[in-house]
Amino acid sequence: MGILHDDVVIIRQSENEREPSVITINCPDKTGLGCDLCRILLFFGLSIVRGDVSTDGKWCYIVFWVVFKPTARWDSSRWELLKKRLVGACPSCSSASGISYYCSELQPPKPPDVFLLKVCCYDRKGLLHDVTEVLCGLELNIKKVKVSTTPDDTVMDLFFVTDTRELLHTKKRQEETYKALEDVMQDAVISCNIEKVGPEVTACSQASPFLPSAITEDIFNLEMSSELPSVSLTSNNVSVTMDNSLSPAHTLVQIICQDHKGLLYDIMRTLKDYNIQISYGRFYIKQGRKCEIDLFIMQADGKKIVDPSKQSALSLRLEMELRQPLRVAVVSRGPDIELLVANPVELSSKGRPLVFYDITLALKMLNTCIFSAEIGRHMIGDREWEVYRVLLDEGASLSIPRRKVEERVWKLLMGWE
Repeated sequence: MGILHDDVVIIRQSENEREPSVITINCPDKTGLGCDLCRILLFFGLSIVRGDVSTDGKWCYIVFWVVFKPTARWDSSRWELLKKRLVGACPSCSSASGISYYCSELQPPKPPDVFLLKVCCYDRKGLLHDVTEVLCGLELNIKKVKVSTTPDDTVMDLFFVTDTRELLHTKKRQEETYKALEDVMQDAVISCNIEKVGPEVTACSQASPFLPSAITEDIFNLEMSSELPSVSLTSNNVSVTMDNSLSPAHTLVQIICQDHKGLLYDIMRTLKDYNIQISYGRFYIKQGRKCEIDLFIMQADGKKIVDPSKQSALSLRLEMELRQPLRVAVVSRGPDIELLVANPVELSSKGRPLVFYDITLALKMLNTCIFSAEIGRHMIGDREWEVYRVLLDEGASLSIPRRKVEERVWKLLMGWE
């Protein structure tokens, strides 16, 4: 027996745009559930201003207070879609006497089908961002992209995507996608085609799992040394402390840091990768974007963390992820200028949402053209990273200081614009 399906996620929308909406989640627990929920909220463009988590290891109760940008368009259908995605992230439900109840049994998810979206069009500034915005709005997840520009200013965009709604194989869903793209590109579109691809095509399209050493040195210096890069490309004043004296069964982790987009997601994905369970947690933002987080945690074996080396490793990783959750660098590649952005991939193979969206938006705001772009996953050290390589148009990129490009992209990714 359990709770009714409709009561798993309850959303109380704020009547005042300045006040947060409240999302309550009541369902069976699983390690990493908080990470999965925070990723969904990040994908929907919501900022968490306060959060409470409580669980006995079998059942959890989570409350998020969220806000969205004033420019964002939210209606009842958007809220219903968000609720559907949050419910889908919770442990699976079963049917009892014709009524849906939640149970604790989990089925391994089926790998989503991958589709190749080919878009051929005439080039213009901001076009790649406009296309990316359409795909995000349609809940098409970009797994890989290859963009190239020909000498006659024709662009060929190849997007390898998966469909959150699992309907892209249908004619209706494909026509919906074509229309949305044509509406935003208008006369610029030449042709558009969608086809399902097999694993052999996807495998062939993958980049080499290892990056050249020159690139890793440019964007992963924080991984390799204790020295921080430019202060402007890090989040400052991060404090992580651990205490075993306040609870007989849990380790208390206290975090004080500056808020950024996806902050709670970055904490949750780190704990998920370490297979750490949260029994109780509290998160809130004070004035001046200062955040305070208290988490009572334990290991998978149900014990607190007493080993000093394990405490140190977890503290350093949390501090690292909060100081620099993404890497951003603009570098020279011979006569060309390349923007590099990288973010760590979860052990579950899920990446950070909307990174490519923010990159293309930042370049559009800078009035900078994109000559080519690629997304690939690579092994750096013992971790997998999602790396975005964007070759900037020579004429436009040279007129803007590289530092300005780095800072604009970084601030937009961190939600500081």
